[in-house]
Amino acid sequence: MDDGEMEDVAEGPCGLSRITLSQEENVNTNNYGNSEQISMTDCEGDKAERPIEDCQIKGEKAKLKKLCGYLHKLGMKGPLKAWKYRFFSFDEKKCHLVYYRIATDVCPLGSIDLCTATFDMKVEMEEGTFEINTPSKVFILKAVNNHAMTYWLQQLQLRRWEFCKGDTGIATGTWLSTETPVSDFDSPNANDDCEFLPPVKTPTEVVGSAIASLPAPQESLSLQNISLKHPWKELQNTVRNFCTSKPTPGNSVFHFEKPESASEEKAGKENHGLEELSKPVPKLSPSLNFARKARRLNGVTNPSHEWVSTEMGYIEKFSNPHQQIKALTRELDSQKELVKLLHRTVEAAHQEKRACSDYLNAAEEKDRLELVRHKVRQIEDLRQRVEVLEKENKDLQQTASLKDVHNTELKEHIQMLMEKNSAKQEVILKQTEQLLIQNEPEFVKANTTVTLHQLWKKIDSLMDDLEAYKTQNQFLNSEILQLTNLWRNASEKEKGLLMKCSYLEARNCQIESKYLIVLRKLQEALPYLDAEYCEVIKNLIGDALQSVTKDGPNQSPIYFNPVSEYDDYGFMIIPHYEVEHLKLLAKIQALEIRSNKLLTQDVVDKSLKTKWDNIEELAYSGELKNLIRCGIPTEHRKRVWKWLVNGRARIIPNYYAQLLKKCENSPHPATQQIELDIHRTLTNNKHFTCPTSEFIHKLRRVLLAFSWHNPTIGYCQGLNRLAAVALLVLEEEENAFYCLVDIVHNIMPADYYSHNLSGSQVDQRVFKDFLAEKLPRLTSHFQQHKIDLSLITFNWFLVVFVDSLVSDILLRVWDAFLYEGTKVMGLWNSWVIFRYALAIFKYNEEQILKFNEESDIYHYLSFFTKTICDGRKLMNIAFNEMNPFRLKILQNRRAVHKEKMKMELFELEKMKEEYTKKKDDERTELDMVFSEDEEEN
Repeated sequence: MDDGEMEDVAEGPCGLSRITLSQEENVNTNNYGNSEQISMTDCEGDKAERPIEDCQIKGEKAKLKKLCGYLHKLGMKGPLKAWKYRFFSFDEKKCHLVYYRIATDVCPLGSIDLCTATFDMKVEMEEGTFEINTPSKVFILKAVNNHAMTYWLQQLQLRRWEFCKGDTGIATGTWLSTETPVSDFDSPNANDDCEFLPPVKTPTEVVGSAIASLPAPQESLSLQNISLKHPWKELQNTVRNFCTSKPTPGNSVFHFEKPESASEEKAGKENHGLEELSKPVPKLSPSLNFARKARRLNGVTNPSHEWVSTEMGYIEKFSNPHQQIKALTRELDSQKELVKLLHRTVEAAHQEKRACSDYLNAAEEKDRLELVRHKVRQIEDLRQRVEVLEKENKDLQQTASLKDVHNTELKEHIQMLMEKNSAKQEVILKQTEQLLIQNEPEFVKANTTVTLHQLWKKIDSLMDDLEAYKTQNQFLNSEILQLTNLWRNASEKEKGLLMKCSYLEARNCQIESKYLIVLRKLQEALPYLDAEYCEVIKNLIGDALQSVTKDGPNQSPIYFNPVSEYDDYGFMIIPHYEVEHLKLLAKIQALEIRSNKLLTQDVVDKSLKTKWDNIEELAYSGELKNLIRCGIPTEHRKRVWKWLVNGRARIIPNYYAQLLKKCENSPHPATQQIELDIHRTLTNNKHFTCPTSEFIHKLRRVLLAFSWHNPTIGYCQGLNRLAAVALLVLEEEENAFYCLVDIVHNIMPADYYSHNLSGSQVDQRVFKDFLAEKLPRLTSHFQQHKIDLSLITFNWFLVVFVDSLVSDILLRVWDAFLYEGTKVMGLWNSWVIFRYALAIFKYNEEQILKFNEESDIYHYLSFFTKTICDGRKLMNIAFNEMNPFRLKILQNRRAVHKEKMKMELFELEKMKEEYTKKKDDERTELDMVFSEDEEEN
């Protein structure tokens, strides 16, 4: 391999990298090549070497940070339910605890997902036993002791927390060090009061990367440790282990270098640093003396082993591959120390060379003398520094000796206190025995001493159990706190994903609605296109209108349309129309409404819902009026409507039940008309489409009870729709009955539902006046094409927009209609209908003005309410852009048009009487003529 190339880095389950010798040589070669740039002072030379040392220290710390080791795993399935020795390693990328048969295996036997797992430790179980509970399985593991178990649990908690709190899902716990206190991290285990389990020290003898480099335990070779569940993986691992005759560190992904801490390396340098600088510079060629010297500096002495020659020098020959790996690692460390020694020697030589060259190149003796003086000053300065350092060293040695003496004294004092304490306990035992002998001599004679010892043992056992339960409680508290924080983080992420999903769904609805609008435009142009294009467009329209598909005969329907089929009150979101262009319009409207809801639910709807949730007692106020105009949430609408109706209507106990009994005893003359209209009520609502539905029976009883309650009106077409909407919201028959009574008697003017519908006709004339005032361009356009708006708007006023507006907007209109239908200055207020009727025309004004044919205008007005998608925009037009809209003006115009209506009706009645009288006279004359003819005959 060339110097510029690098071998692949072998990485095992513990995540440690193996750097080859060629890389180290390359690094050292580069350092030698740049030796001209090294400073002449020893301090700067030390600084130049620090990056290499820091990398080594970081590498050693990274090895210590790895979580891996051997644990017993209880086999829960299979014929052998016993403890099996497994090598466990934490996978930081997936947050899985992977386990192998032995550390040298390549194929894992399985893994434990820690993202959704919980940890538990029980005092009743064996020492060192803990559980990992996953949604699918419970894993029971056992460490060598409780200390190792606690370390495993704390580390698994930290790594789970670091993985789950990361936004990218990549574990950030790789930088966690066992020497760093837990409180330094954003972990739920951190607590200033030490309420939870404090962090434990790392049991390096059973946990860490060094364990993987040791030979596998003998227990792992037993038959019961063979995994019968994974025969193929066992075979792969066995073949790999036996096929490699001369294994090297690259043959297994579980190879780990010998871990050394930074403190040990630093101590070694301090011990022999001065010795290396004082000794003569050896030759650059490797030799046995330097190899032995490097091994001696590293503390390696084993003369009983056989030596073999390699490119790196002489190394010991071992039969065990792991021992050979350790020997190679030690030899590599020795070579590194040798390279550093040579590096410093070269620096010193270069420094001397520069000083000599400056001395020889000096032009005069004066310059040479100055160089010598400068060198002498440097030597004196260094000598003074050495004296100061020696003095400081002596002081430190004296301080250390004093501390050692003080430490020894403290140990002796502790030993004395322990002996004193044990003596006190013996005295207490003897006095307790004497006291028992004096009080209960017969009982003590049998077994006094044995009983006391048993009691003390029991007390000690209970104290141990208490400590164990305390430790368990602390750990479980930390586990509960961490799981709570993880749940909160997951909730926040879920909330963010839901918001993103809502936005994407809204965008999808908008795109789909635009696509349907394009198809509708193409549908209008079908008569002018070729037959081939017409067929393609018809197929596209059919596919767009088909929202339910089935993959097979046994598959359930899958709704690809984001809009559901029915809303909360049973109204069809996309009504079924026979005309195809109305189907397209209905679907476009549903998609646009859905899009508006999704885009505003987190910004507007949530804040409004919060305000509604905080309202406990309802009272008329400006704030409540504004909230109701924005729309009452579904969960509050029933309560608010019932409160509004009960505030105006006169509730009589058992009155509705009496009316029902009257209906049963004597049928009302309007029964036949009610039966005709009841099955034509809200055909787009699932509660009224089935003849046997309970809502049909409720509606029949409510209408019959109202016909007996108000015999003057009895029943009028339109009352069935009003009662049906009241039933859907209020649910109870009696509440719906009083809601219908409130609308007819209190909110709407008198004679609105009379036999001639005079009140409704008056409102149509008033509406034309308001339209001319608020929308003059539209009024002029209608007059120019002789459009009679009453053909469109008469039904709006009669049934309060039922069957005209989509259910979501309709119920908002009814919310404001019921709230603002209060008695003001002795006048009944139903001006909400006028406001919304004007707002509907204003909403579509520009589109209406584009039509210049009478038939086109009538055709558009027959379905233009299906194009209204934004309920908030319609509300803003009704209550803001239509201002000023005074109630007194409305009542005055009603009075004027009512008088005109009376005069017209009076003239009409007079004309009818004259016509009738004239017909009677003509009939009399004819009768006389016929009688004379009969006499002649």
